[in-house]
Amino acid sequence: MNFQTSQALNTSRWSATQASGWYSNYPWMIGFNYTPRSAINQLEMWQAETFDLEIIDQELSWASEIGFNMARVFLHHLPWQDDAEGFTQRIDQFLCITEKHNIDVMFVLFDDVWNPLPISGSQPAPRKGIHNSGWVQSPGAKVLGDLSRHEELEGYVRGIVSRYGKDNRVAVWDLYNEPGNPNAIPYGRFELKNKAKYSLHLLKKTFSWARDEHPNQPLTSGVWQFKHGSWIDKNKDSFDGQLANFMLQESDIITFHSYLNARGTLAAVEALKGFDRPMICTEYLARGYNNTFETILPLFSGQNIGAIQWGFVSGKTQTIFPWRSWVSIIRLWDSFFPGNPEPWHHDLLNLNGKPYLAGEIEFIKAEIMKKKLSSNNS
Repeated sequence: MNFQTSQALNTSRWSATQASGWYSNYPWMIGFNYTPRSAINQLEMWQAETFDLEIIDQELSWASEIGFNMARVFLHHLPWQDDAEGFTQRIDQFLCITEKHNIDVMFVLFDDVWNPLPISGSQPAPRKGIHNSGWVQSPGAKVLGDLSRHEELEGYVRGIVSRYGKDNRVAVWDLYNEPGNPNAIPYGRFELKNKAKYSLHLLKKTFSWARDEHPNQPLTSGVWQFKHGSWIDKNKDSFDGQLANFMLQESDIITFHSYLNARGTLAAVEALKGFDRPMICTEYLARGYNNTFETILPLFSGQNIGAIQWGFVSGKTQTIFPWRSWVSIIRLWDSFFPGNPEPWHHDLLNLNGKPYLAGEIEFIKAEIMKKKLSSNNS
């Protein structure tokens, strides 16, 4: 089957004026990628047996106290396929809590990162000292790599977007996280060959399905590979380049990831300004790479770019450990990190809600206040 989408793409992308008008209705977006400390992945967060409203309520109260107003939250197609009614009831409960704490939501529908073999049911325990040792992809290699099975995902996309497409608690639809990510070190032997071309096919379908539901919120998929001063691979035969180009040309607002230092992040931002659309960085914070609140937040605030860091409360995802913790498994079958790493890679708070670094919380609050004052005076 041809890797181009098999049906005409609905091209009703928002105009730049419409996108800017939407963005102007929000305060400066600042927040975090959210998984409760009790969940190792999206399935453990959303499955009925492990869905934990009490922990979610507590953690989002901590977020509200800091001043965060946005949470990027990953869904998954398997809970929908297993029990769509139960899944949406849990989403409803979750949104009631986010509304209670004045936090808007950016939902993510698909994800190409980490374990490509997701399975419903009981999820594994964390592997000691390993970053995101249990995170799972959606849809995963078996479905993604079979073009005839992509249509199985249409009901999930349409069902979720139609149900919440006019819900003012949902601010943005991030349709597909890091499409084409090869996960070469942790899961290379399980991954699809030429994965990006399958991901491009599904991404095109997903934009079309979502647009057909006419949501009030913008659609986006964030670019994540900034190399040699460009977001686009200049090789015309590169599916990675085709993916990035499609994401930038089809998204209503521009979203991106940057774990670079301040200089690299500024270059990444400058390379996106030509699209003349609101920007949100949907992943940052890698302390060991000098990508910190102190180095990155002032840049985003000064240029009115939304800022959503990776992680909030240190828990079962173990994203306080760096990406290179995976190398230790491959080479030594044991972790480089017998205890907590220094510095933490991602995340902000300990299990009890106390900050990893108190100065970071004060800095974030100060940046939020400065931005609020500057907006009031403009």
